[in-house]
Amino acid sequence: QVQLVESGGGLVQAGGSLRLSCAASGSIFVINAMGWYRQAPGKQRELVAAITSGGSTNYADSVKGRFTISRDNAKNTVYLQMNSLKPEDTAVYYCAASSRGTLSNADYWGQGTQVTVSS
Repeated sequence: QVQLVESGGGLVQAGGSLRLSCAASGSIFVINAMGWYRQAPGKQRELVAAITSGGSTNYADSVKGRFTISRDNAKNTVYLQMNSLKPEDTAVYYCAASSRGTLSNADYWGQGTQVTVSS
């Protein structure tokens, strides 16, 4: 089993920055892809960014150029640097991990951290 613990959410003004962290523990040797989903009120959960164990990344079009995902394999931690935040980025952000090279149908989920961007 794998446990994911997020941190770093909060309230920020539009144009500001936040960095989310997600630390994995447990059977971490099974993990390949890690990343972040988000869910805003009344909307479906969407993939924000993902990174494989080899460092390949992909981003939602809505965050390209503003968000950067990175990973420290030695610390079993994935980060999401969010710059130029917009009110529409407001959501609960969930860390996810998969034994495959993609985060679709992720195997493991964190508890979520709230990000609120005020206008």
